Amino acid sequence: MIKLALVFLLIAAVAGILGFSGLAGAAANIAMFLFAVALIIFVVLLVLGLTVYKKIT
Repeated sequence: MIKLALVFLLIAAVAGILGFSGLAGAAANIAMFLFAVALIIFVVLLVLGLTVYKKIT
C-alpha cells in the first residue's frame, strides 16, 4: 500500500511539473489517503501485536 502511495505521489509531482493541476491534485489526494490508511493499519496491528503477545506469554 505504501508503494501505491509513492506511485501516486510521483504521478502528482510529474503532473504538477507539466501543469496538469487537476490530475496532480487528484493524485496527491489519493496518495495522502493511501498513506493514511497504511498508517492506521500499522498502528492497529502494532497495538494488537503488543497486547496479544503479552497475553499469550
